[in-house]
Amino acid sequence: MVKKLPRKDVVIVGLGWTGAILAHELTDAGLDVVAIERGPWRDTATDFNVAYAPDELRYAIRKDLFLQPAQEAMTMRNNISQTALPMRDYGSFLPGTGVGGAGTHWNGHTWRFFPSDFVLKTHLTERYGAGRIADLTVQDWGVTYDELENSFDRFEYLAGISGKAGNLNGKIEAGGNPFEGPRSREYPLPPMQMTYAPTLFAEAARSIGLHPFPTPSANLSKAYVNPLGIAMGQCTFCGFCERFGCANYSKSSAHTTILPVLMRKSNFEARTECEVLKVDLAPDGKTAKGVTYVDVTGELCEQPADIVLLNAYGLHNVRLMLLSKIGTPYDPATGTGTVGRNYAYQTNASTQVFFEGKNFNPFIAAGALGQTVDDYNGDAFDHAALDFVGGAGINCIPTNGRPIAYRPTPPGTPRWGSAWKKAAKENYGNTLTFSSQGSSYAARGNYLDLDPTYKDRFGRPLLRMTFDFPDNDIRMSNWVSDRMQQIATALGGKQAVVGRTRKGWNSVPYQSTHNTGGAIMGTDPNTSAVNRHLQSWDVPNVFVVGASAFPQNAGKNPTGPVGALAFWAADAIRNHYLKNPGKLVQA
Repeated sequence: MVKKLPRKDVVIVGLGWTGAILAHELTDAGLDVVAIERGPWRDTATDFNVAYAPDELRYAIRKDLFLQPAQEAMTMRNNISQTALPMRDYGSFLPGTGVGGAGTHWNGHTWRFFPSDFVLKTHLTERYGAGRIADLTVQDWGVTYDELENSFDRFEYLAGISGKAGNLNGKIEAGGNPFEGPRSREYPLPPMQMTYAPTLFAEAARSIGLHPFPTPSANLSKAYVNPLGIAMGQCTFCGFCERFGCANYSKSSAHTTILPVLMRKSNFEARTECEVLKVDLAPDGKTAKGVTYVDVTGELCEQPADIVLLNAYGLHNVRLMLLSKIGTPYDPATGTGTVGRNYAYQTNASTQVFFEGKNFNPFIAAGALGQTVDDYNGDAFDHAALDFVGGAGINCIPTNGRPIAYRPTPPGTPRWGSAWKKAAKENYGNTLTFSSQGSSYAARGNYLDLDPTYKDRFGRPLLRMTFDFPDNDIRMSNWVSDRMQQIATALGGKQAVVGRTRKGWNSVPYQSTHNTGGAIMGTDPNTSAVNRHLQSWDVPNVFVVGASAFPQNAGKNPTGPVGALAFWAADAIRNHYLKNPGKLVQA
């Protein structure tokens, strides 16, 4: 028997970055809000205590903070001719679980996408002609950079981002990113103090005419009190960011920027270790009534609500929409349907330069401490004579020198024995690594749907991923790898190994947790699942917020735009939807 609970104004699925932002904004508007989180409660002082937070075996190797396949698996294949098989272990990407979500264990890179990224189809068509993107399904977002600028600013000041503006109100500023869109004000904190490796990388990049700048970082360069009055500490360069929670209150997350205020509100409630099974719809399928979930005791519960917000990890947002029959599933054969459309990832490659007589001290590090070159990112350079569109940022961000996993050795080194030990010792402090993080442009055959064979422990179909790197993105990445070779040559060193991306995405080795698309935003209900305010075209009291809304992915980490979209959606709900519930955009 299902337990029916008292009605709430708003029910939120997932309590990570976006769930926490929306909950704070809507409780401030006087609404009664409950957030339902599948994973456990986590708190900085108790769960990431300094005595055990830097436990590489527990967190980085055994993946304590991450979703396990026993909770929710996915199936994958590279194309529709293959039979998708379950991922028995998450490798290529690592979704989080628990309060804070993936924002707990991220590195902290906090970007704004370029203005052209938000109008990509229009921009590329006008500059290069429609034929250049004929094999891609890229789309405009339905919202512009200028419209989102204030939302980006609010997220950066909430999180206390460390960085240097490169474009203040249209004026290019020395020391920042000259290719970025205009900002209304400087970052809230100055850039982090650079260590040796990114300093050397920046010198080499400048020597060949490039424009390096400090990577914008959610690892705080100074102590900071955010607009909610929450105090955070200065980063100590411990080298335990990615895959770890921050014990020092120095890495921005929902825990360190919002939850201390949100959890004190009488009109907010968080229910943890409760898994939402579906969004409940009215008989006509046009209105959401709330959600059904399984609580920590295994009891089935109905939570009625006037507004339903899907704020889970992007892939889970898409699966919940498909399971709940919100929107039309995408069909790659016909190109019709919207839910599952335009799944995209990230196209990366790395470079290692081996030196003699250097001492990079890789253990003195932070997740976003480094230098970036954007000269080859997005459409910052002319593609007219090239056979691809898109690009990549080139980042020298030495995140750690942790004892288990950080063992750089040159090619040809034995995998074990005395020769391996000797090489590991010699190269530990003598290796400089930098990498390209490339755009992932949507293609017709890359999509998400429900698997016809495999089911979870509740009998629901698993999410099926069909993805391979588009030929366009392979050409882009390899061209950028040639540019990385030029930087490696300028660096010197005794040997450089430049990586190259190849067809055949493999779900086993870690690559990036930057999964995007599947519930994309836009202005046409025939090609987007949500409108420009992140509101479902089909069920207007459902809003879907996260990287699932990206029509394609840029050559940057998605967290900055995700945070901005959360504020954007919150403003739409507060200032428009609550005054006149219904469709905010007419199809």
